[in-house]
Amino acid sequence: MNPEPPYCFTKSERLSGQLAIDLLFKQGKPDFIYPYKIIYRVDKQTTETHLRILISVSRKNFKKAVDRNRIKRLTREAWRKNKFILAESLGRNHNQMDIALIFIAKSIPLYKETEDKIILILQRLKKAHEHHRPNSIQGSDSID
Repeated sequence: MNPEPPYCFTKSERLSGQLAIDLLFKQGKPDFIYPYKIIYRVDKQTTETHLRILISVSRKNFKKAVDRNRIKRLTREAWRKNKFILAESLGRNHNQMDIALIFIAKSIPLYKETEDKIILILQRLKKAHEHHRPNSIQGSDSID
């Protein structure tokens, strides 16, 4: 039996801590799938979880907190339901991936649109991970 349910989103899966976030933005690799800008970093597993995620919505584009929170809630739910696409691959290789999802669109999406994009992002990150073999803790490898 698994120690945690497969469709949960625990606190350990949230990327937090200034050092971890700074390292992600400094050494991470960028990608883009509209409406998300993605920054990710693959490394050997150093925490109990394989995936850690940070979700950001700009105050410049959405003045009301209720709108920003709605977008983050939709994104978290789509992530929670589909993260297994990437998590199994990371677990087999004992790797960890830190991911920042930055929402850049100007309007609030429907849940179905959000879920489709999150699935696409997870598939692309899985493909990138399968081509990536971290040789060092610095995470300075390139993806072919």
